Amino acid sequence: MAKVIPDLVAEARTGTGKGAARQARREGKVPGIVYGDHKDPQPIALEFNGLLTKLRAGRFMSTLWNLKVDGQEDVRVICRNVQRDVVKDLPTHIDFMRLRRTSKVNLFIHVEFINHDQCPGLKRGGTLVTVRPEVELVVTAGDIPDHITVDLSGHQVGDTIHINDIKLPEGVRPTVDRNFVIANIAAPSALRSEDDAESAEGEAAEE
Repeated sequence: MAKVIPDLVAEARTGTGKGAARQARREGKVPGIVYGDHKDPQPIALEFNGLLTKLRAGRFMSTLWNLKVDGQEDVRVICRNVQRDVVKDLPTHIDFMRLRRTSKVNLFIHVEFINHDQCPGLKRGGTLVTVRPEVELVVTAGDIPDHITVDLSGHQVGDTIHINDIKLPEGVRPTVDRNFVIANIAAPSALRSEDDAESAEGEAAEE
């Protein structure tokens, strides 16, 4: 299933330069520019409060947006720069880059775990410890997966699940080469207590 691309609503900005940008800010908007894809740059303005909410939610610059400007075709963009007030740390200008459907982009994709009932480790009372609920992947702008799937079938207590253990969709790859951890099956607390007790007894015997 393809990932739903969130909408980002903006309005076309007729003027350019510092004067037009200041006017947009006086109107409670953040001026911006959309460039790339061999097209002319498009000045835009976004409603300040709505943009600030999205920025504070996190990962704004690693999210692919469906930019909606009245009277124009929707376009997929990714944020490339947010200028901020040096004192208040509030957005004063924002840059977006247009993407083609074939463009490659780094995005955080949700991790979904399935077949909990077929996981021996969980049946024994183990706990699924999620290290990375999302993973940053290189994906194609026109075919972004909604999630990647981790099959828990057969995993035992103490098992660690790495990114290389997961079958990724075609054309998708991690942004780093390291085989990092996604999750692990931790031992139940009672079993951990028994192991700790046995370890303590063993150390006492050695002394």
